[in-house]
Amino acid sequence: MISLSYKPYTLYKKHVFRIAGSTRTSTPVVLVRLRFESVDGFGEASMPPLYGESIATATDFLSRVDLAPFKDPFNAEEILDYVDHIAPGNPAVKASIDIALHDLIGKLLHIPLHSYFGLPGKELVTSKTIGIDTADIIRERVREAHDFRFLKIKLGGENDREIIDTVRQETDKPLYIDANQGWKDKEKALDKIEWLRDQNVIFIEQPMPTTALKDMEWLVARSPLPLIGDESIQRFTGVISAGRYFHAINIKLMKSTGLREAYRMASAARKTGLKIMLGCMSETSCAIAAASQLGAMADWIDLDGNLGIKNDPFTGHKVENGIIKPNGLPGLGLVTPNWDKIKPDVQ
Repeated sequence: MISLSYKPYTLYKKHVFRIAGSTRTSTPVVLVRLRFESVDGFGEASMPPLYGESIATATDFLSRVDLAPFKDPFNAEEILDYVDHIAPGNPAVKASIDIALHDLIGKLLHIPLHSYFGLPGKELVTSKTIGIDTADIIRERVREAHDFRFLKIKLGGENDREIIDTVRQETDKPLYIDANQGWKDKEKALDKIEWLRDQNVIFIEQPMPTTALKDMEWLVARSPLPLIGDESIQRFTGVISAGRYFHAINIKLMKSTGLREAYRMASAARKTGLKIMLGCMSETSCAIAAASQLGAMADWIDLDGNLGIKNDPFTGHKVENGIIKPNGLPGLGLVTPNWDKIKPDVQ
């Protein structure tokens, strides 16, 4: 029998996090454990308020999950189909069960999950994210990220050029740009992209609102830099038409409902010629370790969500000089935590 337990938790950020349209200092999460024959699998739901899930919605959803009919954890398709149909939406809390189930399966098989998916384990060069802030704080964040080869810079406001100029006063490293839907005019967006091309920028993530499909179709045909769909691409069905509006997709486990769907999305993207970015929210080392298992499928890695929090209850893969180094442990690769010592925390 598979048993489910869960705990509400709050992640506290090391720094105030600002993007186009929101500011926060913490992130609500729910930590999940699945147990089968004394073996534990761990997962999490990370739920920035912008996306509509909360500890209340997650715990309500989990209270409705009944895994008693499922005797075999290897029957993942049936289990996760059942979970997906409990209620529409709720992608992050669905991801928490998916991640925990895959962790459990990997541990029962005594293999890391990348092997379970038929992928090689490899070192992953991740970017380091720097949010919108004052010039002095941006300079400080850039200096703190000196070990990272790539920086991800949040834009989407009226002072985008000032932010880039500030970054360039400190470093000439290649940049990933995330506009978080902040650019509203397609021609002005193109002007910014053409300027950013000369600033050693690699790509632009979600330049325009999810509703601006015609504008994105116009922009993707003219952009000199790859455009990546993030908020516009949630689950597998979104990959089918993504090529009309983007050159690449950003796959996040908290959007996709977990590893099973993320793998399907990445496989479909590769077949249709879309490039792949693996991204994250503010997350513990649990969800970051999960996403890293699919790293061999990605063109770009942005898995630094655990590096910006103060109270990570898990220990996963080490990050050295901006490189995630797989440890070869089974399942997600977590150093097994003491579940009983993790205290529920709701802000």
